[in-house]
Amino acid sequence: MILANTRARLGREDAQLVVRLVSRGSGRAQDDAEARLADEGLDALLDDPRLLEGLLSARQGAHASWPLFTYVLVRHALRTAGEDDRPIADYVASILLHFGLRQRARQIAEHDDATYDTLASLGNDLESGDASRSFLARAHLGNYALWLSGLFPDHIEQRRWRRGGPDLEYFETMGQRGFRLAADHRLAGEHGLTPLFAAAADRFPRLRVALNRVSDRLLFPNVHTPERLMRQVRDDTRWRASS
Repeated sequence: MILANTRARLGREDAQLVVRLVSRGSGRAQDDAEARLADEGLDALLDDPRLLEGLLSARQGAHASWPLFTYVLVRHALRTAGEDDRPIADYVASILLHFGLRQRARQIAEHDDATYDTLASLGNDLESGDASRSFLARAHLGNYALWLSGLFPDHIEQRRWRRGGPDLEYFETMGQRGFRLAADHRLAGEHGLTPLFAAAADRFPRLRVALNRVSDRLLFPNVHTPERLMRQVRDDTRWRASS
């Protein structure tokens, strides 16, 4: 089961690198960063805009661990999109870390034998008589929808226009459904995950747009298609209207 535990995976070496990236060679800035780390904890430095800049442009940034790099990238993208909840950023970063491994994005659990190529293929397991399986399938529906629509929106839009595939709104609807069903499951309550899944359902469109910006900037920066432009304009208009 994927948990919001990316920050918990950060160790002493991560904290030391964060201090160096924030201070960027300035002795006084390093002293200030170390004092802030001691007084406010690592979260305060993880939110520093200089850290993201350092991870992306400084030579030392190449030495960042995957949990550190992924969390900071997600956290800053979500904050830019107006989402300031740290557990949500923690959880979204965990999805990216897990789904980036082999075929984990197509499995409801790491060692599960079944694979799912589409969101619809999860349908039979959502109400499985096996409580654990139904819970994992519901969470996976939300996770998988966010992974696909967040990081590969161009692929979805191209399939929509060229082959009549489902649009991004379909993925949002399915993702929200998965997280809501997961929040309603008794195992979510037993594991203290109900608030997290409920929040992910309510804020799914915002999470998707934040990940789209990460994808556009870092994963596929050289794509200049009408589909991307239309998506970006549509999302910008949508968020301006809702603000």
